[in-house]
Amino acid sequence: MAATDPSHTTPLNSAPTQISDDARGYYTPGEPLVDPVAPTGPIGQRWTQRKFDNRLVNPANRRKLDVIIVGTGLAGGAAAATMGEAGYNVKSFCYQDSPRRAHSIAAQGGINAAKNYKEDGDSTFRLFYDTVKGGDYRSRESNVYRLAEVSADIIDQCVAQGVPFAREYGGLLDNRSFGGVQVSRTFYARGQTGQQLLIGAYQAMERQVAAGTVTEYTRHEMLEVIVVDGKARGIIARDLVTGEIETHLADVVVLATGGYGNVFFLSTNAMGSNVTAAWRAHRKGAYMANPCYTQIHPTCIPVSGDHQSKLTLMSESLRNDGRIWVPKNKEDCDKDPRDIPEEDRDYYLERIYPSFGNLVPRDIASRQAKNVCDEGRGVGPMVGDFRRGVYLDFTDAIARLGEDGIREKYDNLFDMYARITGENPYETPMRIYPAVHYVMGGLWVDYHLQSSIPGLFVTGEANFSDHGANRLGASALMQGLADGYFVLPNTIRDYLADGPFEKITEDHPAVVEARTQVEERVTKFLSINGTRSADSFHKELGHIMWEYCGMERSEDGLRKAIDMIRELKAAFWSDLKVLGTADSLNQSLEKAGRVADFIELGELMCIDALNRRESCGGHFRAESQTEDGEALRHDEEFAYVAAWEWGGEGGDPVLHKEDLIYTAIEMKQRSYK
Repeated sequence: MAATDPSHTTPLNSAPTQISDDARGYYTPGEPLVDPVAPTGPIGQRWTQRKFDNRLVNPANRRKLDVIIVGTGLAGGAAAATMGEAGYNVKSFCYQDSPRRAHSIAAQGGINAAKNYKEDGDSTFRLFYDTVKGGDYRSRESNVYRLAEVSADIIDQCVAQGVPFAREYGGLLDNRSFGGVQVSRTFYARGQTGQQLLIGAYQAMERQVAAGTVTEYTRHEMLEVIVVDGKARGIIARDLVTGEIETHLADVVVLATGGYGNVFFLSTNAMGSNVTAAWRAHRKGAYMANPCYTQIHPTCIPVSGDHQSKLTLMSESLRNDGRIWVPKNKEDCDKDPRDIPEEDRDYYLERIYPSFGNLVPRDIASRQAKNVCDEGRGVGPMVGDFRRGVYLDFTDAIARLGEDGIREKYDNLFDMYARITGENPYETPMRIYPAVHYVMGGLWVDYHLQSSIPGLFVTGEANFSDHGANRLGASALMQGLADGYFVLPNTIRDYLADGPFEKITEDHPAVVEARTQVEERVTKFLSINGTRSADSFHKELGHIMWEYCGMERSEDGLRKAIDMIRELKAAFWSDLKVLGTADSLNQSLEKAGRVADFIELGELMCIDALNRRESCGGHFRAESQTEDGEALRHDEEFAYVAAWEWGGEGGDPVLHKEDLIYTAIEMKQRSYK
């Protein structure tokens, strides 16, 4: 597990040299990329030393500094609360009608922390190791260790805020296991963990609103970042109620805008989740890192037809007590599962991965579910030409714990399933199937969470930094709160220590240019006057992405997808129909802007996937697998972060590579058997 060098300073792998180049002709090679503030020294001391080395901002100067934070989920809400408490002037933006409607509220299963309350062998280093391994060795070592180190503080912070974590009989906080680990380190509040944590962050932020350090702007969507003399100095936002285009200036901008899973149209994300803020920043110079790394969650309610606009997640925590299976024989797939005898059931995860069983990581559980359904052993109604579903069965758990015991742990999840499907999961096994959930890719940031645009910081799911090619369950909430409460406040101050900065006015040429770009874009959407809605283009894009850049990718499929997306983009800009006007509430206009950005992102995702001729985590290339169908990495070629620079309108993206060098963990092919 650990390196032989106890100081963790000796490299354990060499820098990669890419030989294959499937994406030749689709991109331009760029200069190598190095994190300019990457820490050195023993890994266990790097974050502590960096917090000391970073410069301070005295309280009097903090009152003179303005901070814009876009997004009010766990990362954004926690950052606004912490920065406001420190005395900075914070402007907080969200497109929802309340910060409490941020998508973090939908997280169900729990939050990881290396507390070792179960005395089962957990530690900071084991959480670090599990996270790097779970991400298939495609994350930054220093960032992940910092995350593991900070995790324990998050729990203390949230308990102090009153978050109602589940407790054992003696009053101690309870834990459960999640996929990819063999210890219990996930703290939870039944199936409502995200909601309870968000309420904690929201209350902390509202305290600062009352204190006057935080100003909220709800129903505002960021449509452009303002870059002055190479530095981020504000945003252009649209008031979604009045339609007014507004200019907001600051000394620094923080994006905490979540992930881009809705590029697939059908996903577990909230309907409004989008990539626009991050993509606008990308077009202004912020690198987009590892965009092909998307996570397919294995535990979702299956697609039921072509009428759906989103999918529903069933918490991964259910895999603690539920057993996943399909019939051994195709002839049994249309039977009532209760009528299929035990000897005719294939508990395939337990069979293939005896050490981890139903607790294998999400990418592996998802691919195996796809495999058994592709074999014709899926269950549930026919959707298209095959059945998309496997059973998640609680019969054994109910016999062991009683129905009341299961209800105490999972009642709201079981109730939600029953309301959506009309089936009682206490009596009949649930049906689940993989769906797009989280994205590990995002804007590139350095160790301080600063993007390639100085003064633009990125937190939570909007950045790429902590999860590599696959996120372990219950680590999203951990990263969001770590970034917001503990990491960003300690790194952004090193940048703000150079302030107070020269004030920028709204008539500055760069500000006027950014505002004009937004206004012209809005006018363009309204003037095309074609025949198709933005939703129709989004749905078509989602189909392309799922078929060719979903659970399995291939060279031929990705090339086809790129051609199809380029044709779709041309059709979008010539045949889009946006109803209504710009000076009012106009959801048709909102969707048009988001879909335009999704189309450009989708093309880059396919180019990134085409370039990476290896399988790792959530990125599975058909050309790169072991004899038994497992993901096959090629560290000697691809142990790097792919950071893509905007190539200009009509130009090819530019690829910058940041080598991944490990000093504390030896890179190995993952095995959960």
